[in-house]
Amino acid sequence: MKVLVLCALVAAVAAASSDWRFQSDDPGDVSDAQKQHDINFLLFKVYEVLRDDKLKHAAETFDPIADTSHYSDGGAAVRKLMKELKDGRVLEQKHWFSLFNTRQREEALMLYDVLEHSKDWKTFSNNAAYFRKYINEGEFVYALYAAVIHSSLTENVVLPPLYEVTPHLFTNSEVIQQAYQAKMTQTPGRFHSHFTGSKKNPEQRVAYFGEDIGLNTHHVTWHLEFPFWWEDKHEGHHLDRKGENFFWVHHQLTVRFDAERLSNHLNPVEEINWDKPIKEGFAPHTSYKYGGYFPSRPDNKKFIDVEGVARIRDLKILDSRVRDAIAHGYITAKDGSSIDLRNTHGIDVLGDVIESSAYSPNPGYYGALHNTAHIVLGRQGDPQGKYNLPPGVLEHFETSTRDPAFFRLHKYMDNIFREHKDSLTPYTKEELKFHGVDIENFCTSGLLETYFEDFEYSLINAVDDTVDIDDVEISAYVPRLNHRDFTFNIDVNNHNDHEVLTAVRIFAWPNRDDNGLEYSFNEGRWNAIELDKFWIKLRPGDNKIVRKSKDSSVTVPDIPSFHYLMDRTEEALSNGRKLDLHEYVSALGLPNRFLLPKGNRRGLELKVVVALTDGEADAAVEDLHTSTKFNHYGYRGVYPDNRPHGYPLDRRVDDERIFYRLPNFQGITVKVFNRD
Repeated sequence: MKVLVLCALVAAVAAASSDWRFQSDDPGDVSDAQKQHDINFLLFKVYEVLRDDKLKHAAETFDPIADTSHYSDGGAAVRKLMKELKDGRVLEQKHWFSLFNTRQREEALMLYDVLEHSKDWKTFSNNAAYFRKYINEGEFVYALYAAVIHSSLTENVVLPPLYEVTPHLFTNSEVIQQAYQAKMTQTPGRFHSHFTGSKKNPEQRVAYFGEDIGLNTHHVTWHLEFPFWWEDKHEGHHLDRKGENFFWVHHQLTVRFDAERLSNHLNPVEEINWDKPIKEGFAPHTSYKYGGYFPSRPDNKKFIDVEGVARIRDLKILDSRVRDAIAHGYITAKDGSSIDLRNTHGIDVLGDVIESSAYSPNPGYYGALHNTAHIVLGRQGDPQGKYNLPPGVLEHFETSTRDPAFFRLHKYMDNIFREHKDSLTPYTKEELKFHGVDIENFCTSGLLETYFEDFEYSLINAVDDTVDIDDVEISAYVPRLNHRDFTFNIDVNNHNDHEVLTAVRIFAWPNRDDNGLEYSFNEGRWNAIELDKFWIKLRPGDNKIVRKSKDSSVTVPDIPSFHYLMDRTEEALSNGRKLDLHEYVSALGLPNRFLLPKGNRRGLELKVVVALTDGEADAAVEDLHTSTKFNHYGYRGVYPDNRPHGYPLDRRVDDERIFYRLPNFQGITVKVFNRD
């Protein structure tokens, strides 16, 4: 059985690697397979003892401050963390962790700093093994994930899926209880994990979207890649257009959620209003590994001040200050200077302000509207702390999309961003035209059809364990949305007498609202789902572009399971071969399964548009046309596109004829079917 094979694999790989030794401090001497092996075992059964002999030995004997020459900061970070440990100031193990808890975040980032300043793999892995033994498990997982994503030592390491590392955050507590029973009775089990709620709740119709573990992974991965705590002076490089990325990733989640609602005959989500109750309650049906159940929220809950966090009137004040800045067209920095918003870069500044990230030019005045709102919403079940409840699902990036209030909150944020975008001057025909390039025909091939499939994942890390008792196969399965493969076909004529580079941008939006009325072009383009963006060279004359849906640059394949990663790693180590997991290195994009909204039996009408723009002018890095995939939000802090997210649909359109008269722009109407 799969889990028994996994356990045998764990034992075999641990024994095989026990004699492995570092030959030098040069990270080039350590294979990708060995690094992957170490990360696998550092995260495997993270609440239990290490199952790898080498790492276990390091945890027991390594002295982090014995030789500080192996740290790029001279050992400053590791000495700080060791002092906190010695003084007993760190959070105990077997306790809940939330990134929004200031002190807990500080502790996690102390460990992150130690790992990030490790100059070689021996120092990195030994530190991780050592501190795994003493640091709170949630803090450890966050710090290790962040370090693997950002460290130059781990460029080719694939992180195991969080839903198998900490499955209790993603799995209904009823299923976790069944998993414990299976473990105690040594009876293999495969359990159906249902979505929360019941058919009495209309929100249940779209629970497959917000509660999808792949979507949860996408959301938490983005926040790991672009953390709000990132400071250039500490991390060594700038995260390009981080504020704009914050706007775009949440804008896309919001418009995609609305498309799912329309697929299920629901009206688009309404933004929250601090003066009105939250109509929809939420019962998470999940619990912390240690710390109790996630709090519930009843229907029609009136917003109440959250003790020690914020008063509702504080949020209203921050809201008015941000909107006032948009109306005036500038942000006031801490030194009193003005930062212009009415330009291409303005959305980036505004995103940093609203989140607020460490990049915000004036957090003292504009506050942190987004982060504070997440905490306030998450605490509405126990706003005064009367019952000492743990944080709500909205206080974790892994779990927040499970609550429909997440999308109400981000519709509210999205409308603020739209105020700014609508204040910008619309693009002119000359700005939009790509001279000499005409689209002759645009169509799709293959039925646009979605379906539900069962997805199984391991719960082996969900239950308490001991090395003396064998594991049995325990897993959960959930229905998840997928779609049939299809292609975009674009016939293009390049009238120039030379080869040109073009950026191909494909979007879609629901053609009609919940009342059956057709959206205007201006309303539609704001609700546009980005389906793909890629660069390609056009030779003079006729060109046929065929783009497969599975190659979309805005999506990624699902992360492979722990079993798959361990299997491939063991094989590479045993055979002395190079480990190649390049297609899974980034989990930043949306799961490819969600490229299309669900649709329905009658077929959800979508307006699909394609724009071909000047690839040379648009490209921020070279050779984008040589790969069908690139990191959509930027790689190692460099964003590949000079244009704003959503271009050319990011600004208001006063006259749609401008677009439909462009030779390099074309639109069609299609239908997406779901017959399940």
